[in-house]
Amino acid sequence: MSIFKSGNPVLSEKRFQENVGFNDGQVMTQSGTMNKFFLMSLLLISSAVFTWNAFYQGVNIMPWMIGSVLLGFVAALVITFKPVWGSFLAPIYALLEGVFLGSISAIYNNAFAKVAPGIVTQAVGLTFGVVIAMFVLYKFNVIKVTEQLKSIIVMATAGIAIFYLIAIVLRFFNIDIMMVSDGNRGSMLGIGISLFVVGIAALNLLLDFDRIDSLAKQGAPKYMEWYGAFGLMVTIVWLYLEILRLLSRFASNKN
Repeated sequence: MSIFKSGNPVLSEKRFQENVGFNDGQVMTQSGTMNKFFLMSLLLISSAVFTWNAFYQGVNIMPWMIGSVLLGFVAALVITFKPVWGSFLAPIYALLEGVFLGSISAIYNNAFAKVAPGIVTQAVGLTFGVVIAMFVLYKFNVIKVTEQLKSIIVMATAGIAIFYLIAIVLRFFNIDIMMVSDGNRGSMLGIGISLFVVGIAALNLLLDFDRIDSLAKQGAPKYMEWYGAFGLMVTIVWLYLEILRLLSRFASNKN
């Protein structure tokens, strides 16, 4: 059985190929992966709530947000190249990601309190809705994860990553190609781009579900459950941030 491709750089073909077949008698299961994902989600939510409350208590959370991004990036890199360390680093990553999400969510909620009250609640609800919908579509084979679909999603995801990288570099020269400045945040082009990115992020969930399913069937080692849960969390966090960005564009357009 072939190792499937994934648009998620964490759930890459090479990373899984290196770890299939190396186990100590205990193998990865879908249920075990999801249990670990739910545990990571609880850790993420806990640290997010803590940071959210700190913001509304007047604490300067910017250092927390920047620090969590940097440390989270380092943790993600280590887990990506050393999946065997996932049982230790994945929970830490979840806590760091929660600090970041709690910070950015509080900032968005405060910034759009007048024009779009409850924007964060809406983003969370939509994210859960999309995740559940994509899981149902995958589970009941409504959308078949074919090789052609995988290739399209992978290429689209890579294109988005390159686009974001270019946009970040150009921002240093005061060139805005992501339509994030106050004057054009809610432009139709900006909304269109956000809708496209949300769609690709959602489709990546199909690849993640398929990859976890495939790996469990191939008898990957038990520690890969943490790695699979970590990869799924990366995609869902990306999806949430893009939905939050999209809602902010709609709010700016109405304003």
